[in-house]
Amino acid sequence: MSIKVVPALSDNFIYLIELKNGTICIDPGDAKPVLEALQTDLIAILNTHHHADHTDGNQELKNRFNCPLIAPDDERIQDVDQFAKEGIPVIIDELIFDVLFVPGHTKSHIAYYSEKLKAVFTGDSLFTCGCGRIFEGTPEEMFNSLQKIAKLPADTLVYGGHDYTKKNIEFALSLEPENKELKRCGDAPWSIDQEKKRNPFLRTSDPSILNALDMEKSKTVEVFAVLRQLKNDFL
Repeated sequence: MSIKVVPALSDNFIYLIELKNGTICIDPGDAKPVLEALQTDLIAILNTHHHADHTDGNQELKNRFNCPLIAPDDERIQDVDQFAKEGIPVIIDELIFDVLFVPGHTKSHIAYYSEKLKAVFTGDSLFTCGCGRIFEGTPEEMFNSLQKIAKLPADTLVYGGHDYTKKNIEFALSLEPENKELKRCGDAPWSIDQEKKRNPFLRTSDPSILNALDMEKSKTVEVFAVLRQLKNDFL
């Protein structure tokens, strides 16, 4: 059992989980790199949210392998065979995923956590040292979603939907230039524990972040909202 990272489009990550009896594909924004990377047949496709750069490969892969598509209940995702909902595990072959409802980036966004893999596939909610833009939700919803992911076991590896790591680290260092964890950070994926020490969006109550923003007396959600706006404007 292994996880293969497949770069796609300009900065997307597609994930292939290779099992004994086939492969699971997560967020195929493009079918071509998936087909090039596959070593076995697809046995399932999982989507985290409806955006085209995470779903455009669905139909071609479904037609090719006649495999089920599992996705959040959202009319913008077509031809879904099984809706993934929080509280109902998704079972594929020998693997079990817990579904986390994590709105903010989109209203129906979900993440998939596997205890066996010690991995969470977060789509465009939590990134390495960052988080997704808020398109359909509110800062409070996104903040709560990230807190939900942060409660997973500390050694869980975070597999986000895009490679924004370099820019995210630059932004984090602009806030915490003396953060020793940031200075020695390595390649993704990072664990939940590492994210808590490095990711400013999970550090909204940390004194160094509050001092950097001059928000020592502000609520954590307010701090989060300011961080997200600052990141939107960060060049």
